[in-house]
Amino acid sequence: MGKQDDNGEEGRDVQLARLVLSLRAQGVSDPAVLAALESTPRELFTPDLFKERAFEDSALPIACGQTISQPFIVGLMSQALQVEPRSRVLEIGTGSGYQTTILSKISRLVYTVERYRTLLGEAEARFKQLGLTNIITRFGDGGLGWPEQAPFDRILVTAAAPDEPKALLSQLKPSGILVAPVGKGPVQRLIRYLGDGAGGFRAEHMTDVRFVPLLDGVAKEP
Repeated sequence: MGKQDDNGEEGRDVQLARLVLSLRAQGVSDPAVLAALESTPRELFTPDLFKERAFEDSALPIACGQTISQPFIVGLMSQALQVEPRSRVLEIGTGSGYQTTILSKISRLVYTVERYRTLLGEAEARFKQLGLTNIITRFGDGGLGWPEQAPFDRILVTAAAPDEPKALLSQLKPSGILVAPVGKGPVQRLIRYLGDGAGGFRAEHMTDVRFVPLLDGVAKEP
């Protein structure tokens, strides 16, 4: 990656264009997803220590021992959801809010659940700064989903479920799509569950990934 100009807009734009071209080359081809990635300032979601790496195609650490996902994985998972403009999407694991922001730009409403109150507060501030008004947040146990708002057209899980996320699948519309990393080890399988319209699901293995685990309950923070 080329040297970034000090606070230079040209340097930022060059890096962003290079990143988008890289995502295209890796198979992220959905125009709406690419437009959302291109219009979202990833540096806003990146800690100060890593801002110069904001446009690298890599995961980066954030607070509470969590990560902001690799842009390719964000693009791949968003594309796999096949979100439609009128879709209501449930996201499990708000984190920095980067993936949430991408989803908000391609859907009607995003419901997002985060177990770390600190992360949720910071993400909410970013949504406000960006003028995003179609995101509804909840501090809670993501593994339980958001049953009061179910069923959802699409569900995206950004932490690794130990096995098939049955509680979340029960909150999906019959013809909906759920994408989640599944597995107990350091490397998990990224699975897309496609509703058959009659209460059943077909599971597709997309690729291998590395995500933080999906934990029960809410986090205890100092």
